[in-house]
Amino acid sequence: MDDALKVRQMLAGNWLTQALYVVAKLRVPDALHAAPKTADELAAVVLAHPRALYRLLRSLTGSGIFLEDEQHRFSLTPMGECLRSDVPGSQWARAVIGGDMFYAAWGELLGAVKTGEPAFNKSFGEPLFDFLSKRPDTARLFDDTMVGVHGRETAAIVEALDCSAMRVVADVGGGKGGMIAALLAKHAHLRGMHFDLPGVAERAAAAADPAVASRCDFVGGSFFDSVPAGADAYLLRHVIHDWSEERSTLILRNIGRVMGDDARIYVIEDVVPPNNGPSVAKMLDVAMLVLTGGEERTEREYEALYAAAGLELTRVIPTSAGVSLIEGRRSRG
Repeated sequence: MDDALKVRQMLAGNWLTQALYVVAKLRVPDALHAAPKTADELAAVVLAHPRALYRLLRSLTGSGIFLEDEQHRFSLTPMGECLRSDVPGSQWARAVIGGDMFYAAWGELLGAVKTGEPAFNKSFGEPLFDFLSKRPDTARLFDDTMVGVHGRETAAIVEALDCSAMRVVADVGGGKGGMIAALLAKHAHLRGMHFDLPGVAERAAAAADPAVASRCDFVGGSFFDSVPAGADAYLLRHVIHDWSEERSTLILRNIGRVMGDDARIYVIEDVVPPNNGPSVAKMLDVAMLVLTGGEERTEREYEALYAAAGLELTRVIPTSAGVSLIEGRRSRG
């Protein structure tokens, strides 16, 4: 493949994004779960134009999402199964929000690069999390997207984190509560603390398994104001990368104020590698520029961020899922 062809394929990436968005939005994979169907049969179910739908599905056979048989019936491949809304590890929410809200924000990338301001703000008139706070249905879709994108990391994080000397673990910005639930399930001696905005903490408490809820305090608040004291470890999973240097420093400083001398903080993020090779972290870094104004960082940049917050980076613990646990403690200098 020559270089020009490779670039042309990259330039057509938005075609595939939108194609996957449309089949997910129409819930075509859900409709194909029981048995193969023709485009005409599917169109009657998902309320689409039969010939246009056929052309779309045919295009995605080449991407490994659908199979077309000799009777022009379509069925799901294993990749296509991932776009169902009712399967573990579903990418349905990611496809829908990615082809709609995220897609519009990426259209303002040029302005973000010229100004350094989040593209989302230009596209939607306000920051992402302000936007979501006013739209509960979209916020739930966003939460499901994050589970679909990052859910596979949970088991790897639990495996990498040594909790043997800990009594209480706090998940700061704990979202739907999956992280703290997994830790408590593995370590019977632990108590948990789930901390997030009041509405988020309430939803997590309501959805928690009773066995988890009996050993976990669900606390509402803002990490820009303060965080609860009393934990041996504070986890921030994909939180710090959402915020500017100033706001990230404030979050870390607020945690440092309540940490004991032996307590640890674990920022859980993709660390940008110091080389020219392909990296999820490098592209995720640009996604943060588009969506929130935050960023991914190198190990050295995390070391500087910790120092600015009165913390000391002690080590970086890699996991089998690509993310790392960036461990720190209160500065002793």
